This record gives sequence, C-alpha cells and structure tokens, in this order.
Amino acid sequence: MKKDMGGAAIAMGLAHSLILDNLDVNIRLIIPTVENAVSRKSMRPLDVIRTRSGIDVEIGNTDAEGRLILADALNYANEQNPDLLIDFATLTGAARVALGTELPALFSNNSHESLRLISVANKVNDPIFQMPLHKPYERFLNKANGALSSTGSSSYGGAITAALFLQKFINKETNWMHLDVMAWNIESLPGRPLGGEATSLRALFYYLNDYIKNYQ
Repeated sequence: MKKDMGGAAIAMGLAHSLILDNLDVNIRLIIPTVENAVSRKSMRPLDVIRTRSGIDVEIGNTDAEGRLILADALNYANEQNPDLLIDFATLTGAARVALGTELPALFSNNSHESLRLISVANKVNDPIFQMPLHKPYERFLNKANGALSSTGSSSYGGAITAALFLQKFINKETNWMHLDVMAWNIESLPGRPLGGEATSLRALFYYLNDYIKNYQ
C-alpha cells in the first residue's frame, strides 16, 4: 500500500502546493479510497456491479479495485462541470512496461492542453509522455451481457484499455487528463532517493499556474 496510494499522495500534494501559492482558483480535491481485503461482501471475478453513474461493470480482476473507485469519483467530480478534471493513479503495470518507472503516462481528450502540459513538464525536468485513447480498443471492454468489463478481454494495451474504461465515466465536454504514474523510485538517484516520488507534481503545478492565468 506504500505504492498504490501514490496517485492520491500526488493529488494531495498538488492541491496543497497550489493553495500555498495563493492561486486564485476553485480547487476541488477528491480522494477515493478502498481497502482491498477479503470479507463476506467481497467482489468476485465476473460479479456485475452497478456504478454510481448507472453503468453496469463486470469485475475482471479483483486486484484492479482502483479503477472502480476512480470511476465513481470521476462521475461525482463531473457533477459541478469543472473546467479541467485531472486524476492521478498507480493504475496499471502496463504503463510501466511501456514507459518504465520514471515516465508517467498521460491520457487526455484535449490534445492542445496535453501538448502544453508536456512542454511545461520538459522545461521543469519532470517529463510526461502522452499515450493514445485508441477508440477501437473499446471493443475489449464490451461484454455480451451488456456490462462494461473493468479490465478488458485482451492482455495487450492494458494502460490504454484502463484509460478508456475511466473515460466512460467522463462527460464528453469535460477537459480531462488521466496520469498513470509509478510514484516510486526503484533506486536512488541525485535528488530522488529510493521510495515514494511525487512524479508529475512539479509539471502539473507549473502547468496549472499558466493555465489559470490564461483562463482568467
């Protein structure tokens, strides 16, 4: 659990930094949490649950609990029609296989803002790499029973199908960024000791400062 809470830690750290910076912005921080433990109420593979949005989801892997609580959190966050919705999650091992541990994967439905974020990230030495929301892979999420698979039927492109799953709970008009992060250094490097790492926090801090100034 020292690693799986990395996304929540980054979100909290970012919000705290923006507040300390006295930025003139309405920030709403939502931290969905869950204990993945066995009990009489535990979910089982192939169970179908009703999400907050009303979408039925078939459980593909009980260890992929993060995307289930994120789905409800994203749906809840959308209720106030935010100008920009950002989530951070240690969501998939597939993102680490594709990009390694030091490069967060960015998925977004706004290509213009994604390019701006990546540009800022490179300038402040907190790099981020954009991955595609490849729509044809949505077929791996569709089940014959009409439910949405939480993990997808293909073992390939796991980071993409996970992001596509989350996108189902986002309003189409909402500017959304999803960061699939490791948030953990597997070895000590200068200024980055072994252990938890707020990967992408610095990039998002400077990006949001610029975004808010331009928006105002």
